[in-house]
Amino acid sequence: MISIIIPVYNQAEHLMHCLVSIKKQTYDNYEIIVVNDGSTDNVIAVIEKFKQIFGFNLTYSEQENKGASAARNKGDKLAKGEYIIFCDADVVMKPTMLELMLNTLKHNQSASFCYSSFILGYKKFKLWSYDVEKLKIMPYIHTTSLIKKEHFPGFDETLKKFQDWDLWLTMLDHGHAGVWVNQVLFKVAVTGTQTMSNWLPSFIYKLLPWLPAVKKYNQAMSIIKKKHNNES
Repeated sequence: MISIIIPVYNQAEHLMHCLVSIKKQTYDNYEIIVVNDGSTDNVIAVIEKFKQIFGFNLTYSEQENKGASAARNKGDKLAKGEYIIFCDADVVMKPTMLELMLNTLKHNQSASFCYSSFILGYKKFKLWSYDVEKLKIMPYIHTTSLIKKEHFPGFDETLKKFQDWDLWLTMLDHGHAGVWVNQVLFKVAVTGTQTMSNWLPSFIYKLLPWLPAVKKYNQAMSIIKKKHNNES
């Protein structure tokens, strides 16, 4: 079984689209766990509407606003599946996503997680095969990847940025590698709370290092590299 963990904070407007995309999956052995991270909008109303329309009983949990990492870790503690996937509320899955990721993992027994290319807003992030050296110097794997639960180390709740990159580096430190599906399997809506929505073209980081956003980005990268002894 796959446990789909959805941390949500004031994203009720996107949540229904996310849940419907899950119900459209060609693979149906899954559970849905929604962790409400102290939202002030109508998240509960969306969930109740989803239950009424589809007759699907998902697991719902609430906490004070502690951040996405804390919400994801709480969802992991509630998960019963052999596999887990963290799916933010603004993610819309392609119908074959779970099936393709699971089959890819089963055919690559040495891999501990499976990731894919994706679309953020109107930009396509076309990725590549798992590359340890690239992973050490840059984040490129999205949080929405299928993970063997037994190999999941938990998110570092002290980090404010690059929690996903830290996760994959931590798994690498533990000897757990990934495998790539050469397809775009999900789309992420651009929202004010979505970390990757602050993406800037790569040339900006080189030409305008004094920009506050670039400084913040570089400081956050330094924290991760120092934690994993990857400072250049």
